[in-house]
Amino acid sequence: MTTMLHDPAVRDSIRGRVQRLTPTSTRAWGKMSVDQMLWHVNTSLNNALGQPLPTEMRFPVPKAVIRFLVLNVPWTKGAPTAPDLVAGERYDFEAERQRCLQLIDEFTNRKLDETGWGKSPSLGTMNGRQWSRLHAKHLDHHLRQFSV
Repeated sequence: MTTMLHDPAVRDSIRGRVQRLTPTSTRAWGKMSVDQMLWHVNTSLNNALGQPLPTEMRFPVPKAVIRFLVLNVPWTKGAPTAPDLVAGERYDFEAERQRCLQLIDEFTNRKLDETGWGKSPSLGTMNGRQWSRLHAKHLDHHLRQFSV
């Protein structure tokens, strides 16, 4: 069965893990601090909800192939990300954590079959089920990065 953020058990688990983060949570890999990671996932959730990111990523293979791989193949630590999702400064931890919890609720309150989901700069146009799969995987990846 495919893991989706819209699954109440997955959503509740992710929310609980976000709540266990602290300003001193340390990363197991990568370069981002915990506040930068939260900004990163928040920006990505905003993109799924329809806020466009300015820079479209281009690959030598069709976006459908990239989308299939991203949704179905395990991610490596330190995998590349869209330039618009790279955090460059420090952020208020508590504001970003509260925003993350709010965005998870807003995201999961949208119906999977609704139209108007955002367009990913690297994966192209996606439906609600694809976004839900992506964000369950994305949030889990970064929460594991910070050992929660």
